[in-house]
Order: sequence, then structure tokens, then C-alpha cells
Amino acid sequence: MSYADGLMSTGERILHRNKQHPFIFIWGARYTILALVIAVVLFVVGGALGPEGISGTLRQLIGWITLILFVGGIAVAIWTALRYVNQEYVLTNRRVIQVEGVLNRTATDSSLEKINDALLSQSVFGRMFDFGDLTVLTASESGIDPMKMIRGPITFKTRMLDAKHEYEVDMERAGWAPGPPIRAGATAAAAGAGASAAVAAAAPDPASTTSSTPTPAAATPVPASPPTPSQDPDDITRTLASLADLRDRGALTAEEYERKKTDLLDRL
Repeated sequence: MSYADGLMSTGERILHRNKQHPFIFIWGARYTILALVIAVVLFVVGGALGPEGISGTLRQLIGWITLILFVGGIAVAIWTALRYVNQEYVLTNRRVIQVEGVLNRTATDSSLEKINDALLSQSVFGRMFDFGDLTVLTASESGIDPMKMIRGPITFKTRMLDAKHEYEVDMERAGWAPGPPIRAGATAAAAGAGASAAVAAAAPDPASTTSSTPTPAAATPVPASPPTPSQDPDDITRTLASLADLRDRGALTAEEYERKKTDLLDRL
């Protein structure tokens, strides 16, 4: 199991894995190759020098330099190989994860909802061998570092945008549930307040009353508010199933799920 597998949350699944192209190993080992070439040249030069006098001293110095360059070059090559093996890009149904490091592991991720677009750059050589540079543009300042010389960059970009679209569709489905209806008590209180205002407006002004007793105005009867219609139980069941799926994926917290569940059950 890779390091990225241990980062998965409840309901999260991996859609695509990717790594850098093997050419990145050659590019990262360029200093190793240079050190080994210099070591070979110094070895040949040192072998041509005599073992005595200044030539012997110079030969010994060249020998130590050759050994250091050779061992150092091999060590850098091993380190580059370990970094290549441990680095990967993972696309899930919720985010993009970048894992790198050998001894100290670093995992950087960006949620799909924050991704605006992806900038792809491929050279002629990259199109021939199917690699390129992919930069994920997010709404936040921090996010995934540019993916240098990634394998199959077009496939990774299209799958990432498809996953983002599916994530947004799931969020929209969760928001399709109508808002909570107006409670009957609040409706009756509003109707009672309106009736009181109508009676107060119909009452005569005390300052304009005469000696004759006016006939009180008859209060206008207030029609009873119609009962709040109940929602179809099948619609509520489907909505609850969608909310439970989003809760399992981590898009909704347990408190938000219980609150929406209570609102939906009140409509039965």
C-alpha cells in the first residue's frame, strides 16, 4: 500500500494514479553523470602520472578526488531513484494529492471544488514521449506544485476535470431539497397580527368622536390559513439517501446531516 492510500477518508476512492516520466530520473541524475565522467577522466589522467615526486603526490590527490566524485555520484543517483519511486500524483473523487519525499514524507492536496483550471505545457519532445508540465490553478494561494514532466498529462487533466464535474453535480443534487416550509403557528400568528391591524385601522379616532354614539365597524373575518401540504415520502427518501452519501464522503458533517434530516421528516 502506498503512502497516499493511508490518506483516504471515509467514502473517498482513488480514481487515477500518476508519476513523473522516467526521463525525470535522467534529468535529476545529470550531476551524477557529470561527476562520473569527471571521475573517469581523472582516473585516466592519474594513471598516466608517475608514482614518485610531484607526479606521485598529484597522482594521489587525483585518486582521492576520483574516489569522492565516484562515491558521491553513486549516492546522488540512489537518492534520485528513491525520490522518483516515492513521488506520485493521486486523483480521488474529492481532491488531488501530491506525495513526495524519502525519509520525510510531504503530502499536499487541493480539493476539487477549489480547482479552477489546469495549465498544460508540452514540448515537441514531450508529445513524442507523452509527458509534459501540468499546473493546477486553484482558488487558494497554496496548492499543488506544478507537475513537472508528468506521464500522460492530457489523460490526467481530463480525468481531473471530469471528477470535478461529478463532484459539483453531487453537491447540486444535495441542494435540490426545498427549504423548510412555513410553520402553521407562524402563519396563524402573522394572520392574527394582520387582523388586529385591520381592526385598529377601522376603529374611529377618539379625537373626532361626537356626542352621538357611532356604530362600531364590523370586524372582517380572517380566513383560516390552509394547512401546509406534506411532501411525497418517496422524494424525501431519495433526498435522505443523497444526503447520507454526501455525509459518508465527508461533504456534509454529521450535524448538518441530522439538521437536514429533521427538516425533511417534519414535512411528512
